[in-house]
Amino acid sequence: MDPVRYEIRAATLADHRELYELAEHLNSVNLPHDEAEITEILTKSERSFTGAIEDPRRRQYVFLLRDRERGVAVGTSMIIAQLGSRDAPYIFFDVQNEERYSATLDAHFIHQVLSIGYSYHGPTEIGGLVVDPTYRRAPERLGMLISYVRFLFIAVHRDLFQNRVLAELMPPLAEDRTSRLWEAVGRKFTGLSYREADRLSKRNKEFIRGLFPNGDIYASLLPPDAQAVIGEVGPQTRGVAKMLSRIGFRYADRVDPFDGGPHFIAPTDEIDLVQRTRRGRLVSRQPEDLSDRRSLVARVLDGPPYLHAVAARAEIPLEPGQPIAVEAPALAHLACEPDEIAAVLPLY
Repeated sequence: MDPVRYEIRAATLADHRELYELAEHLNSVNLPHDEAEITEILTKSERSFTGAIEDPRRRQYVFLLRDRERGVAVGTSMIIAQLGSRDAPYIFFDVQNEERYSATLDAHFIHQVLSIGYSYHGPTEIGGLVVDPTYRRAPERLGMLISYVRFLFIAVHRDLFQNRVLAELMPPLAEDRTSRLWEAVGRKFTGLSYREADRLSKRNKEFIRGLFPNGDIYASLLPPDAQAVIGEVGPQTRGVAKMLSRIGFRYADRVDPFDGGPHFIAPTDEIDLVQRTRRGRLVSRQPEDLSDRRSLVARVLDGPPYLHAVAARAEIPLEPGQPIAVEAPALAHLACEPDEIAAVLPLY
């Protein structure tokens, strides 16, 4: 049996079939079961890794987690190099409290206020995290692998990304997977369903600026179920929120205008996983000669496959410049040359 069952690669057009089959099981906004949209996602990813998209701020890198034993894709994640451009601004609601007091009535109120904002030079975004439900409880902790690879890639190519990183989390949704906030606000101003608006916004955001009100929206005027989701983390992303908080992200009092999902933001250079990523010369060791501590070991290349990573036993020396010992089967699978420089991120 091959000792390396799971691997992570840069996603390109060659992965269309596997990614489309993964989408068939999920059909989420992040990964729609639509051949044309999958082609668009992978085309932009491949052009980003190759550098064919010359402006690094417009690049979107997609990573694919594969089960080599079954020959299928089981997870994916993405980095958007910069949110916000002249043709597609980064759009958000800032969430603020406004206090009001009447001496005549001796009445004091604190109102939650949503203020729409636009940025044309926003942060880098990590997103698109999808794992096949049948693999989410695998002992290899596959969700962590496909999530962490983004931070490793940012650390290696720090100059390509912004000084802040954003993660937008899904809030609680209604049973039919629609947004209570969108039904109370967005649908009233656009006439679109939540899913229609979210999918359209990935290609064109003009309708939001053209149709949304410019003034403040007082949440106290909204139905209670819409108020309740503003800035709240949904049950499916609570684990992600804990992980983000642990590595340096904080809720920014800012939410998605479609569903009220919270925006977590961190200074790029202060993110724990970026700081812990090491580049160094790799040397081969037998697995039994290493501790059980595992790391994400990645070759990050200018040409195909652009990124190739596996989880493996590894020992990182305390002194910089010393070689990093990695178990031999992992190096053989990655086809690492002797003394090759690669990136290593300790996992647990």
